[in-house]
Amino acid sequence: MNEKILVIEDEKKIADAITYALKREGYIAEAVYHGETAMKKVEEFHPDAIILDVMLPGLDGYEILKKLQDKGRIGVIMVTAKEDIVNKILGLELGADDYITKPFDMRELLARLKSLLRRMQKAEQKEEPAKVILGGIVLYISKRTAFAGNRPLDLTPKEYDLLALLLSDPDRVYTREQLLDLIWGMDYIGGTRTVDIHVQRIRKKLGEEFDNIIQTVYGIGYKASGGRSEN
Repeated sequence: MNEKILVIEDEKKIADAITYALKREGYIAEAVYHGETAMKKVEEFHPDAIILDVMLPGLDGYEILKKLQDKGRIGVIMVTAKEDIVNKILGLELGADDYITKPFDMRELLARLKSLLRRMQKAEQKEEPAKVILGGIVLYISKRTAFAGNRPLDLTPKEYDLLALLLSDPDRVYTREQLLDLIWGMDYIGGTRTVDIHVQRIRKKLGEEFDNIIQTVYGIGYKASGGRSEN
């Protein structure tokens, strides 16, 4: 077990306790206590996963999540004292993979981390095409960039993952439940409605010329259509 885990938590006692528990489990773990220095540490340490507090001095957890979007695949578990559903949904839609609320049991945090890393390893083992092309939409998988014609698309991590899944298997119909499970990988607290919201946002970003790439299959879910997929 050589995975690198970065703990971003301003309460030093909590951060050090998490780091100690991680090292006991065999992870390479480091901690940073301030939001402003977090991204510099990410650049230096190159973590496989981050345990991220929301309430931080300097940059808060949500701002850090936004900055992580162009750093490649880094797993994120958000840790916060906030319990309301709006903050949970916001964190997850900005790219967090899981969410745990303080106070928490260290064993639960470690179990969630192990599950996240296992999902990431399985995803990496799947052979991915260099790019996916369908109906004028081009996705460069390793770079996680997307274009509608020659226009770059500004997609959130979950929007990108959803679009990539649909375009990679054109004309396959996915139910909302399948999409929820495949993209979010958990019993997502927002329910299947979040799939509809993400599809609406993607269509808006695609623009009128390309918004029919994702088609609604009424009473079931969604599919992509508009040509063929290439790699």
